Amino acid sequence: MDISNKSKKMQELVEELNTYANEYYVLDNPSISDKEYDKKYDELTALEKELGEILPLSPSQRIGGGVLPEFSKYTHKAKLWSLDKAQGMEEIKDWHNRNIKAMKEYNLNHGMQLAPLTYVLTKKFDGLSLNATYDENGYLIKAATRGTGEIGEDITAQAKTIKTLPLLINNATTIEVHGEAIMTKEAFKNYNDTADTPLKNLRNGAAGALRNLNIKETARRNLSAFFYDVGYNSGTPFKTYVEMLDFIKAQGIPMDDYRVECETLEEIEREILHIEAIRSELDYDIDGVVIAINDIKTREILGYTVKFPKWAIAYKFEAEEATTTLLSVEWNVGRSGRVAPTAILQPVELAGVTVKRATLNNMDDIERKGVKIGCDVFVRRSNDVIPEIMGVVEGTLEKGTEIIIPKACPSCGSELIRDGAHYFCDNTLSCMPQMVKSIVHYGSREAMNIEGFSEKTAEQLFEKLNIRSIPDLYRLEKQQLLDLERFGDKKAQNLIDSLEHSKNCSLDSFIYALGIPNVGKKTAKDLAHRFKNIHNTQKAVYEDLIKVQDVGDIVAHSVIEFFRQETIIANISELLELGVSPTYEEIRVEENMFMNKTMVVTGTLEGYSRTEIKEKLEALGVKIAGSVSKKTDYVLVGKEPGSKYDKAVALGVKVINEEEFEKML
Repeated sequence: MDISNKSKKMQELVEELNTYANEYYVLDNPSISDKEYDKKYDELTALEKELGEILPLSPSQRIGGGVLPEFSKYTHKAKLWSLDKAQGMEEIKDWHNRNIKAMKEYNLNHGMQLAPLTYVLTKKFDGLSLNATYDENGYLIKAATRGTGEIGEDITAQAKTIKTLPLLINNATTIEVHGEAIMTKEAFKNYNDTADTPLKNLRNGAAGALRNLNIKETARRNLSAFFYDVGYNSGTPFKTYVEMLDFIKAQGIPMDDYRVECETLEEIEREILHIEAIRSELDYDIDGVVIAINDIKTREILGYTVKFPKWAIAYKFEAEEATTTLLSVEWNVGRSGRVAPTAILQPVELAGVTVKRATLNNMDDIERKGVKIGCDVFVRRSNDVIPEIMGVVEGTLEKGTEIIIPKACPSCGSELIRDGAHYFCDNTLSCMPQMVKSIVHYGSREAMNIEGFSEKTAEQLFEKLNIRSIPDLYRLEKQQLLDLERFGDKKAQNLIDSLEHSKNCSLDSFIYALGIPNVGKKTAKDLAHRFKNIHNTQKAVYEDLIKVQDVGDIVAHSVIEFFRQETIIANISELLELGVSPTYEEIRVEENMFMNKTMVVTGTLEGYSRTEIKEKLEALGVKIAGSVSKKTDYVLVGKEPGSKYDKAVALGVKVINEEEFEKML
C-alpha cells in the first residue's frame, strides 16, 4: 500500500472509529464488539506511527501522551459568571419576587410586555468548570478552566481524553460552551481499586485530572462531562434557554437528560425535592439545582451584579462531605471476632446531622489513605450511609500521629490474629462482646424471635451464668435466672418459655440466626428455598450456591467457610440434639397484581403489625424494600409515614393506604 492509500485508509479508520465511539459512549448502542474496535484502533495507531502523523480527529488523542511543560493562560471570549446561592425556599421566593418586580417596572417604563416568566431547572454538578471552544469549521480548538472567569488555563489536551466530548461538531459559527467535568462513582471506584494513592472524592478526582500535566494520568481517570450553556456565539443569538439547550444536544455535546420548565414556586419546590430525593442514586455528585430564566431578552434586561447574573440562582443542598479533625481511634469487637477501627471526630454538621464517629474500614484502608490522628480529614455521609473518612486534607499530615494497631483484644486481652486486611480476636468462647452480640443476634426478631434478649441480659448470662455458646441457652433453668438482677418470677418464666417456643422455627430464621458473614435475612430465605433443610445447606458446594438468587462469589465463599468451622458444626449438632427443629414450608404464591413488585411500608398500619404485613407481602410474592427509589412500585402508608412518604411523592411512586391495599387485593 503506497503512502497516499495509507493516508486515505487512516482517514477512513478515524471516521469509522469516531462513529463507533459515539455509538458506545454517547448513544449507548454499540454496533461492533470491543475486540473489533480494538483491532481497528491498533491498525490506526500503527499507520500513525508509520506515517508520523496524527489527524486532528484521531481517537488516539484521547488516551493521552507525554507530559506538558506547563499550563498556558487562555482568555475566554465571554465571561464565565458565578451563581448566587440559596439554601431555602424563602430565598428562592425573594429572588422570584425581585424578578417579577424588575419585569413589571421594565414593562411599565417601556410600554411593552416581556415574555411570561418561566424558569428552566437543571442539576448543579459538583466537578470542575470546563469551557470548550469550537471554531467556525466545527473543530474543538480550545478547552480551558474557569480560572478568574475571564482568564483560565488551557487544558485542551486533558479535555480531549473525555470520550464523550466531540472533537468536531456540525456548526459554522464560533462558540464557547460551558460545562462541568466530572468523575463518576464507577470511574472513581475503578481508579481507586488499582491506585497506589487513592483519590479522596469525586470532585478532587476530576479537578486533579484536568489540572495534571501528565495527560496519561488524566486519561486513566476516565472523566465525563455535562454542558449546559453557550457563553459565546458568533452566529444568530438564541431566543430562549430551551433553544440553547436543544442546540447543545443537537451538536452531540454531552448534556444531562434532566431539564424541567417551571412557572410557579410550587413547581420549583416539587422539582427540588425530587432531585434531592434521587441525589444519592446518581452515578455522579451534584450539590444543588440551578434555576435560570428561560427568555434571553428578559435575562438581558435583568443583567448582572458585580459577581452574579440576576437571572439565575443555585439552590444548594446540604453538604454530603465536610472536613474535621480526627481526635482518636477506638477499636471495637464484632460478633465475628473482627476488631475494627472507628474514628472519633471533632463533631461536624453533615447532611443534616452532627457526625462524631466514622468508619475506617481496616488498616490497609488507613495506610492507603494516609490517615493519622490529629490531622484534618474529609468525611462523607450520603443518605443514611454510615459516615466514612475519604482522605486527609493536604498540609495537615505533619501534625498527625500514627494510628497504633492494638496487639491484644481490647475486651478480653487475647492476642489478635491478622487475616488479610483485618484483625481478629480468636477467643470466641470467652470474649464477651463476641458472645453477647451473637446471643442478641440469635434471639432477634428476624432470627429466632426470643423475647427478652437485650444486650444487658446477654451480658448477665455471659458474666453470671457462664453462657459460652448458643446451645448453652437451651440448658438454662428458671432458678438460675431468678438469681440475676431484675429477674423476677414472671420475667424468668417468659424467657424460658420463649426459648422453648423458639425450637420450632423456620429454616430461614435459623440460617439467619447462625450469623453467617454477608448473609442477611433475604439471602437466608433464598438459601432455605434452594436447599430445603439445614443439612443440605451445610453441605452446599460453590457451584450450587452461586445458582441461588443474589448469591455471588463473596457470599458463596462466606457460606462455605462458615460451615467448615468445627465449632459451628458442633454447635449446630448440639442445637438439633437439644430440640431445635428448623423446618421449611414451601410457599405457593397465587397470581396477584403485587407479585414480583417492589413495595416499601411506612407508618403505623391499623390491621397489621410489622411482622404480619411483612409475612402478608411475602406470601403475595412482593419484594419488600427498606427505602424508596425510582425502582419502587408501591409505597404502603399508615399513620405518621415520615420521610419515605415525602420521597415517594417527590419521585412519583404510587402511594396507597391500607384500605386501598385491601381493595386492590
